[in-house]
This record gives sequence, structure tokens and C-alpha cells, in this order.
Amino acid sequence: DKVLDISQCFLQPEPSDTIRNAIKLYAVENNLTFINLRNRQGLLRTLIIRSTLKGEWMVIVMVYENNEEQLNGLLQHLADSFPQITSLLYIINPKANDTFHDLPVHVFKGRDHIIEVMEGLQFRIGPKSFFQTNPSQTLQLYKIARDFAGLSGNEIVYDLYAGTGTIANFIARSCKKVVGIEFVPEAIVDARINSEINNITNTVYFAGDMRTLLTSELFKEQGFPDVIITDPPRAGMHPDVVACILNSGSPKIVYVSCNPGTQARDINLLSEKYRIEKLQPVDMFPHTAHVENIALLVLK
Repeated sequence: DKVLDISQCFLQPEPSDTIRNAIKLYAVENNLTFINLRNRQGLLRTLIIRSTLKGEWMVIVMVYENNEEQLNGLLQHLADSFPQITSLLYIINPKANDTFHDLPVHVFKGRDHIIEVMEGLQFRIGPKSFFQTNPSQTLQLYKIARDFAGLSGNEIVYDLYAGTGTIANFIARSCKKVVGIEFVPEAIVDARINSEINNITNTVYFAGDMRTLLTSELFKEQGFPDVIITDPPRAGMHPDVVACILNSGSPKIVYVSCNPGTQARDINLLSEKYRIEKLQPVDMFPHTAHVENIALLVLK
């Protein structure tokens, strides 16, 4: 329950630190309160700052109490002080946790999204859309995943936990068709837009629970996979999803993971029919013990 007063984080590009410090200074000078979850009181709750290699900035201010006057004063101060902010958003979250996928996100100024560019492709990133936190290394990660897939242009590829369709759109030009599946509906909206703005016509996306969407019926409807690319959250894949992959007959699986522990668990389950061909870690999180890991599994 400690709060550390950090004036500079060396992992973040400017003006991230300056924005963060400016909010704290404004709060102190204008008597804005900070959340105390035990007492369930306070205004300022969470700050999210996202940036792209293209130089666009998204700032999301989450508050606990709905004090319109104080919130508008802070947001206007940010808008006046940092004109480089592309997307200035706010969320009112009176819940006991910081998740906001079930809450509306309001635009105070600018767009409701930012744009990243990789290999000439544009990727729209909304406030509820997952996108890797290290864009320079993200490009390396996706290049390795594409290389592991070994695409010739004729493959049907399934992109599991597709997010905003970054991997799907990144590989679409190298294969026949990509089928993307993602739990967050807003991310799928962005994925479809990303395909549209990049003139990609060979992607289809489905939003919902992976356990219920990934079935033999979907394979019959969309085509059986030649390659499955899976990039699950830290918890890894549900056993039902692993079972469906085992029954898919896919010649290749490219497993991208931010948690090699759960990845090892899932690969052990998949080892019934698949063997490891290649492994390549990517340092997405400098100065931490965490690493992203890519595994190529081939059908025995």
C-alpha cells in the first residue's frame, strides 16, 4: 500500500513524466483529492498515458468521484498545457477495481484514438484496445512471429486473442485469409477499421469468449487452419481452447506469450500432438525480469 513519489521514469519518453508531474502539482495546488480505496473516497484514481512511434499521445484520466467542476478544471489545464495530446479522455469509475472495459470512456478533447504505424501499416488504438507497450520491440516481435509462420500466400491463419488485429493485419498480405478472434468488442471494431484503412480485404473478425467461438464448426465455416497464431493474456489459454487447437489439425502453431510459465504449461498440453521447433525470446520490458517469448510448434 505504498505510494512512491517518482519524478522521472527513464522507461517513458517525454512528455509522459511532465504530464504526470503536472497533474500532481495541479492537484496539490487546487486541493484535488487522491483516492483512498479503503475509505472509498477521493477524486483522482488512475492515469494512463499511451504514445506511438508516430508521435501521437493518448491521456486517460480516471476518477473515483464524479466532481464535474474539479475534473473539467484539471482536463482543461492539461489541454492548455500540452497541445501535443492527440486524445484526451476521462473515465468515471466508482467501482472497487480499476478495470474499465464495462464503463464509458468520454472524449474531452481531440480524437477517441491514436494511430501507430509499422511497416507502412496504420493501426488505430482506442482506450479499451490492447496494444503492446513497447512499439519498437513490437515490430521485432511481429516480424519473428511472421517468420516463424513461414507463410507462402496460400494459408488460412487463425489469430487468437487478436486484440486490435495488429498481428492479423501485419501478416494478411502474406497469406490467403486471417480469422481473428478477440474477447473485447471494442478491440474488434478497431481491428476491422485497421483492415479497412490499410485496404486489407482478407481478414474476418469475431468478438466473444474464445472457449465458445473456437470450435470445429468455425473451422468448417471459415476453413481449417494452416497456421494458428495465439497471443493470450498472462493467464495463458483455457484447457478447452487447448483441446480445440489439438483437434484442429493445424500443421503449425506460433505461440506468443508474455508469461513463459503459462506458455510452458500450455505447450506441455499441446505436446500430445506438437513438438517445439523454435523458441525466440524478445525483451519487451527493459530493466525487468519479464520477457516475451515466441514458440513455433509443428505437428508431429
